[in-house]
Amino acid sequence: MANGTIRILHFSDIHIGIENYGTLDPNTGVNSRVLDFLRRFDDVVNYALGNEVDAVIFSGDAFKNRDPNSTYRREFAKRIKRIANAGIPIVLLVGNHDLPNVHLRASSVEIFRTLDVPNVIVADMEKIHLLQTRHGPLQVAAVPYPIRSRLLVGDEYRGLPLEQVNRTIEELVMENIAEMASRLDPLLPAVLTGHFTVAGSKFGSERKITLGYDPTIMLSAVNDPAFDYVALGHIHKHQELNKGAHPPVVYAGSIERVDFGEEREQKGFVVADVWRGGSTYAFIPTAARIFKTVDLDLRSIEGNPLAFVDAEMSRFALEGAVVRVQVNAPPDLERSVVEREIRSLAKGAAHLSGITWDTNRNPRAWLVGDEHVAEMSPQDLLRRYLELKEEPPERISALIERAEVLITAENS
Repeated sequence: MANGTIRILHFSDIHIGIENYGTLDPNTGVNSRVLDFLRRFDDVVNYALGNEVDAVIFSGDAFKNRDPNSTYRREFAKRIKRIANAGIPIVLLVGNHDLPNVHLRASSVEIFRTLDVPNVIVADMEKIHLLQTRHGPLQVAAVPYPIRSRLLVGDEYRGLPLEQVNRTIEELVMENIAEMASRLDPLLPAVLTGHFTVAGSKFGSERKITLGYDPTIMLSAVNDPAFDYVALGHIHKHQELNKGAHPPVVYAGSIERVDFGEEREQKGFVVADVWRGGSTYAFIPTAARIFKTVDLDLRSIEGNPLAFVDAEMSRFALEGAVVRVQVNAPPDLERSVVEREIRSLAKGAAHLSGITWDTNRNPRAWLVGDEHVAEMSPQDLLRRYLELKEEPPERISALIERAEVLITAENS
């Protein structure tokens, strides 16, 4: 590592407390899926301690729920303390899942500031933090998840329409980023860390667990050359948005798979070497739990269907995986026998989430007015739904516009 270069470990979206596809572990009293997430967290900590990392940036969402139980808080704190005890400063950015359920209550990571834990910085407001690392100072401009109660505190915001409130929040976030960029010391390396959605990013399962309005920030607001690296959280899919330009705008992604929506996503964290005026980074994969979908098409087989099931199931590496089986079969197939065989063959899996059946019944051709649903675009379907809900025309237009942005980003 060259002189003046600071090595940063950037990770995000641990979501400790997700228990889907798990069972109670008798040795620890903790759900087996929670243990998966904790093991991946251990991977992150061990890498930081063994690879000359100078600073750690956690870009938000420590827990699944905003009020995690004491066991989950303890397990999170044990791992943060290992980093801090090694003399490595760590920034804990507050994400939407870290926010309290009630206004003015403490966030789920506030305790670190209350106890004044050395080397731990809780970033719950827009602020530039100056970290003293082993290879020199590092500026970290922090932008926690944008919420109305924190950003819109003046009387002038009372009674505004929801759409205007949302746009105002987005504008304030972008103004705050620009203001912090203008105050950075141009001689020192600088990082922006934020927990929000950047326009053009591709979603993972966080779309299903994010409730309500989700602010969208323009890429042009975060790729300011005053920053040498942009460390983002909130979106579970690892990606870089600035197309190789300076600075890299990087979602580290989540460190463990949440569900089958992330079946094909590589999970991990990012290590970045940062200096004033430049940076490089590498994605470090973690050994996340494998999710596997097995498709069995029994419609045109000849002979014993169980032999076909045996042969097909043997093609998949199911040992230790979370598995779901989707069966396409004729209506007269003896379902119970096939299901029993599938469960027997999936005994090595960590969890069999279910067996779903499609017996080739023709779906109804639903009509909306004089149009078939299957022939309508997502935008048309959304428009019809909003019209049935009697939403105001201006709100319908605004929502359609936002939907088109998301659909374009998803398909790009």
